Amino acid sequence: MGFEEFRSGVPGAEALKLLSKVTLQKKGDSHTLQLKQKGAGDEISINLNWNQGVEPKKGGFFGGLLGSGGIDLDLGCYFELKDGTRSVIDGLQFSDAGGPRNRVTKQGCYTESPWIWHMGDDRSGSEMATGEFILINPMGFSDIRRLTIYAYIYKGASKWYQTDAVITVKVPGNPETVVEMGRQTDSKTFCAIAGLDFVSNQEVRVTKYLTFHSGHSDCDNIYKWGMRWQSGQK
Repeated sequence: MGFEEFRSGVPGAEALKLLSKVTLQKKGDSHTLQLKQKGAGDEISINLNWNQGVEPKKGGFFGGLLGSGGIDLDLGCYFELKDGTRSVIDGLQFSDAGGPRNRVTKQGCYTESPWIWHMGDDRSGSEMATGEFILINPMGFSDIRRLTIYAYIYKGASKWYQTDAVITVKVPGNPETVVEMGRQTDSKTFCAIAGLDFVSNQEVRVTKYLTFHSGHSDCDNIYKWGMRWQSGQK
């Protein structure tokens, strides 16, 4: 039974305002979620949504040329499996080497290890009203050790305060866990937003990071991922 179905069946639930969302307010705040290991409906869904942050264009011919465009955020994750495998998934990595959920590519794989799959690149955030998603197959919960969830500005000015970026982690049977970026003014284009630690086969802990970095390599050093990096583009 889903949370909303359960809630609708509880007399007076609306008056009691049963918890349907947990917002991590400060850096270091965490919340532990209970896991199930059944079908695809019990997957973990990680969503990044944002506004484009388009500033009004100036009038006239030069305004049309000089008006700023929208901000393109990318959702990604570093991941580590319990067998020691470490890698990273985001739109920059799979721009020319992605694939469907049932095939192992740089986009990840849902049906076999690493059990983590990025649904694809959204260049606008708000255009589709859903943003970008990473899915984790419940069949792989026992194989995964940790993830660092991040976003980076691929295109547009480094104006995080215009994006209203929000990470939402959904696990069936649990309240949504939300990490809001808020009105951040850091000029760095890469932000480690949250960490997921699989503390057991039955629990995952979500922690708010909200630390800013100069890129993948810098974030890698801070969170000790130990990977090698080279520049790339979509």
